[in-house]
Amino acid sequence: MSLRKLTGWRKSSHSHFEENACVEIGTAPGVVGVRDTKEAAPRPVLVYSADAFAAFLRRLTGER
Repeated sequence: MSLRKLTGWRKSSHSHFEENACVEIGTAPGVVGVRDTKEAAPRPVLVYSADAFAAFLRRLTGER
């Protein structure tokens, strides 16, 4: 999958610009990309299946 297909990049509401700690996610059909905004372009991107990312978010929020 080409990283160019990831769109709609948005910053986490828990990111702290003052501390240079910003994380963004972008999506494409069936996948979610995660990148660190402080990295120089082209930024490395971790790509997860949408199901794996949803399970990760459920775990973070305490849902089972």
